[in-house]
Amino acid sequence: MLQKKKRQPDGQQSLSKFLSLVLRHQPELVGIELEYHGAWANVEALIDGTRRRGWTIDRQILDEIVRTDAKGRYAYNAEGDKIRACQGHSVDVWMDYQPVQPPETLYHGTTAYALDSIRAGGLKPMGRQYVHLSSDEGTARNVGGRRRGETIVLTILSGEAGRCGYTFYQADNGVWLVQALPPDFIEFPSLPTQ
Repeated sequence: MLQKKKRQPDGQQSLSKFLSLVLRHQPELVGIELEYHGAWANVEALIDGTRRRGWTIDRQILDEIVRTDAKGRYAYNAEGDKIRACQGHSVDVWMDYQPVQPPETLYHGTTAYALDSIRAGGLKPMGRQYVHLSSDEGTARNVGGRRRGETIVLTILSGEAGRCGYTFYQADNGVWLVQALPPDFIEFPSLPTQ
């Protein structure tokens, strides 16, 4: 009787997504822990744990993923012996980003389905530590387009929100972060009635 071979994970994009899962949500999948302060993981432990899960990875492959990731998801520390996901964590970590006064407007990509909830309660992190905002509409549209349904781009009155005491951060990859924002600081587009 033939036995099925264990499917070998393949592709650098798939590996990048797996690393994102590990470094943002489930470090235990590869037997590592993230440092609470900064969400850093030891590079060699990450590589070893990822290999044990059946992935082909070494430092050169990891360097290439970090260098070429279109979203800039990952960053090394100054010494290059630790790595982290730049934002999007659902695990309890404290990113060491400093508060920054945001530009007057930022953008958030979402779906038409979510608009009623956002109108009622504003933007919330939905299981993550922060709401993610983009500095341009195109990026926000791309982010919103990965969700199901019609993409809607909201304009965020971030400068005003910052002056009213809301704290903004900017991740290593340029994504803007805020813990939550009430609807008062959100401009909703006019949608055609059906």
